[in-house]
Amino acid sequence: MFRGAGGTEGGMVQFLVGLALMVGGGYLFLDSIQVRTGFGMGYRLYGFGGFQITSGMLLIPFMIGVSLIFYSRKNYLGWVLAGAALVALVFGVIRSVNFVFVGMSAFDLLLILTLFAGGLGLFLNSLRKLK
Repeated sequence: MFRGAGGTEGGMVQFLVGLALMVGGGYLFLDSIQVRTGFGMGYRLYGFGGFQITSGMLLIPFMIGVSLIFYSRKNYLGWVLAGAALVALVFGVIRSVNFVFVGMSAFDLLLILTLFAGGLGLFLNSLRKLK
């Protein structure tokens, strides 16, 4: 006997239509988002009280750490400095990313969300057994 989606007796057509609607809605949603960043060498990443740490300042402990690593690869201080500066830089870049919706009407947003949610419902329903 022919098995449907997920090995159940659910409808294969419903599975494919739901998957197509979900992918289409997800694509339209992600396509309507612009990603912007304000990251630069003088950009403020972190602040402690009145002191501000810029992205360029994070390169100083990174360079010191790399120098210590090249001097002696067993120098744990070098690994800690370079690793911590690199992690702080990555988190700073992620923190500086802004997601902005492209100008869309409420109808566009409702249509996209309906496509995605309806596709998800059809997709999940196709994984159940038919009665």
